[in-house]
Amino acid sequence: MTDNIVDVQNVVRTFGEVKALDGVSLSFEPGIIYGLLGPNGAGKTTLIRVLATLLKPTSGSATVAGVDVVADPDAVRTRIGLAGQFAAVDAYQTGRENVEMVGRLYNLSKQEAKRRTDEVLERIDLIDAADRQVKTYSGGMRRRLDLAASMVGRPEVLFLDEPTTGIDPRNRLDIWSLIEDLVKGGTTILLTTQYLDEADQLAARIGVIDQGTVIAEGTADELKDMVGGSVVQLTVQQDDRTSVAELLKSVAGDEPTVDQSNGRMSIPATSAQTLLTVARKLEEASITPDDIGLRKPTLDDVFLSITGHVAATTETETKRPARSRR
Repeated sequence: MTDNIVDVQNVVRTFGEVKALDGVSLSFEPGIIYGLLGPNGAGKTTLIRVLATLLKPTSGSATVAGVDVVADPDAVRTRIGLAGQFAAVDAYQTGRENVEMVGRLYNLSKQEAKRRTDEVLERIDLIDAADRQVKTYSGGMRRRLDLAASMVGRPEVLFLDEPTTGIDPRNRLDIWSLIEDLVKGGTTILLTTQYLDEADQLAARIGVIDQGTVIAEGTADELKDMVGGSVVQLTVQQDDRTSVAELLKSVAGDEPTVDQSNGRMSIPATSAQTLLTVARKLEEASITPDDIGLRKPTLDDVFLSITGHVAATTETETKRPARSRR
């Protein structure tokens, strides 16, 4: 027996010759937000579908709330909620009708489904729009409604697959607040995201997934410690990059970390003196940087350091709207 509410061991999932998950292992205790961080195509959505019993793993094992996802998928579905990347709502029903329908799918009585629907719509500030057709809702309202539907069954574990993708900054902050409130109310959340600030803000623990494998795991601070302390970061013109890379190597004693998407270079900084040294050497070489500064490491630095590329990429994972929540 394990005290972990989600336990994944060596899960592989293939689609023909494509290995979407390549031996994923992770586990976490109840009552937290666990962030699964990675670019599009990393395997995040595939793992969510395995845990939500929408896909069977090719090999390996996984349990949710103590129940094996392959051996007893029906029991898993009674314990979980799912909000996929696309708002799975019926545009021609009202907001209230959408949520009540999902409540009935959880085998709630008609009266109980109505009561819980009012409760969750109030909680996500949609009660005033509850009797309007969803086709009149904004994108942010649809996303909040989708979250309401995933909450109506009071799941032990809620899977949120990139819940703020395509949402404007204000609605994004509202959803962050809602997610934090859910955890305070006793729900455990597995949150997938490619937004590093989202994982940093919300997650008690973070797994970094890339190319179907979890390559690092820990708290945000533990992951940042992998990079070290502060860093000197700068960008220069394309023609100067080779010279500046050599200059930074002479200061740091090792090759700088380079973000291939924009040419930004970083080296560890033992103190502010490192920045001054770099600035002096640039001046001696008659190179004027486009930007230079000293800052603490972020999850962007972690991801770049351990994968060699930034979290947001143009690669795409196979994605479909997820309708089932139980």
